[in-house]
Amino acid sequence: MLLAGCAGEMSIMDPAGPAASHQFWVWWTMLFVSVVVALAVIALWLYTFRRREQPQRTPRQEQRIMLRLVLGGGILLPVVSIVALLVFAAPTGRGMLPLPLPEREAERIEVVGHQWWWEVRYPGENGEPDVVTANRLMMPAGEPVDFRLTSADVIHAFWIPRLGGKRDMVPGRYSTIRLEADAPGVFGAQCAEFCGAQHTGMLLHVEALERNEFDAWLADRRVPPGPIDDEDAAVRAFGEHCAACHTVAGFPEALIDDEAAHGIQGPDLTDIGSRPTLGAGVMPMEEDAIAYWLQHHQTLKPGNRMPPHNHLDAETLQDIGAWLETMEP
Repeated sequence: MLLAGCAGEMSIMDPAGPAASHQFWVWWTMLFVSVVVALAVIALWLYTFRRREQPQRTPRQEQRIMLRLVLGGGILLPVVSIVALLVFAAPTGRGMLPLPLPEREAERIEVVGHQWWWEVRYPGENGEPDVVTANRLMMPAGEPVDFRLTSADVIHAFWIPRLGGKRDMVPGRYSTIRLEADAPGVFGAQCAEFCGAQHTGMLLHVEALERNEFDAWLADRRVPPGPIDDEDAAVRAFGEHCAACHTVAGFPEALIDDEAAHGIQGPDLTDIGSRPTLGAGVMPMEEDAIAYWLQHHQTLKPGNRMPPHNHLDAETLQDIGAWLETMEP
């Protein structure tokens, strides 16, 4: 039971990146020093019970002893401890700053926190379109990545325990944190700042790939999507009931029902069929999973901002879900 938290995708005790490794040793150092101090205090406390005779001291001697304890234990010891901790831990914080690199610029990924999902954006270069996905973060392994963070509504916090962090995401403000994965792998991430009723249901799937695999993944999503059949019943139903909040690249604007717009921004669904989970980690992506989510999302994730679809019959929701499952590069 004592070792249960020392492994797993959400454990800081199983670091998988330079920043997390530095934090790991800072944590162990702080724990060791804290235990030593605690044991010393307990030992002195027990010693006072073993003393049978109270030493006789003059008031001046008592005053000197009290002064030494105040200066030594109350001022000198805390100051020395805090300065030593700052000197030891400062490089850890500096390593997560977006400082210039000697060889080339770090990969840049933008992450926006929403109630209660993640928007992940890969800015295009030289006129290329941005790649936008949701609740899934792909990154190259073995090299630093700068995450530019902000929030669209309330304060969230970006945290990938095995890679390091965490960093608050404040509405209207941008901050950057540099993280790196030592090797390819899958990592769990979680909003680390209470942000409402579904705070615990705001998970982020993080996957580190070899550089060539990451470039291929990104290139596939930069390719303009093929034509969408505007005569398909599922497409027309999506345009009438869903497209006012959700984006699908290449979706015919003529099919979007503007009257359904109500100021709610939902996740981009352009590649939803390739994502590993739905609802920011609520359920795995499987066959017919999207249709099930559309019918029961307020039960699966109570309070989420997507309105219920009580006015739509099950067959229409099944058609929309089946069509969305085809949305992948």
